[in-house]
Amino acid sequence: MSTPACGDNMEEVLGRAELIHPAQAVREALDAMAGQITEAMSDRDPILLAVMTGGMVPAVHLSSRLKFPHRLDYVHATRYESGIRGGRLEWRARPHLELAENSVLIVDDILDEGITMSAIIDYCRHAGARDVRTAVLVEKHHTRHRTGVSPDFSGLQVPDRYVFGCGMDYREYFRHLPAIYALATEQENQG
Repeated sequence: MSTPACGDNMEEVLGRAELIHPAQAVREALDAMAGQITEAMSDRDPILLAVMTGGMVPAVHLSSRLKFPHRLDYVHATRYESGIRGGRLEWRARPHLELAENSVLIVDDILDEGITMSAIIDYCRHAGARDVRTAVLVEKHHTRHRTGVSPDFSGLQVPDRYVFGCGMDYREYFRHLPAIYALATEQENQG
């Protein structure tokens, strides 16, 4: 594997990372979330709104587990710009489907401080969505939640560390991994 421009050898990064949730735990969490979503939304013909880029992985996994009619769309709002620290929210793409009078389920990979999720919820409500619910594969455990947003459906908890896999990335790598890892502590401190 070649060394990225950021100077990290990705094989070394993954080799030093700590496994937080193995693939089996992730699959079980997605199954449980799909069951909860089915119970709550199977009669609503919802739009699953994947938050790009990380939310596309859990959105596709959830969509394939839902055995009721639903549509899939995306929104791209980000605070990370390939880095590991959040900054100003940037809107890159808005949904293509009409949200007015529709139920919307926003699906993202992780809920950290809630800033991006809060902005997308507000956007959906202003667009006239009938109701807006949220699903995240991972909730980060800390006390920095600045928006009061908590997901309607969540799969796993992670410690207050930089995590990747299952849609979450490290410098745009590792979204494809079926398990969740935490960056080695010394690498987190360099970010």
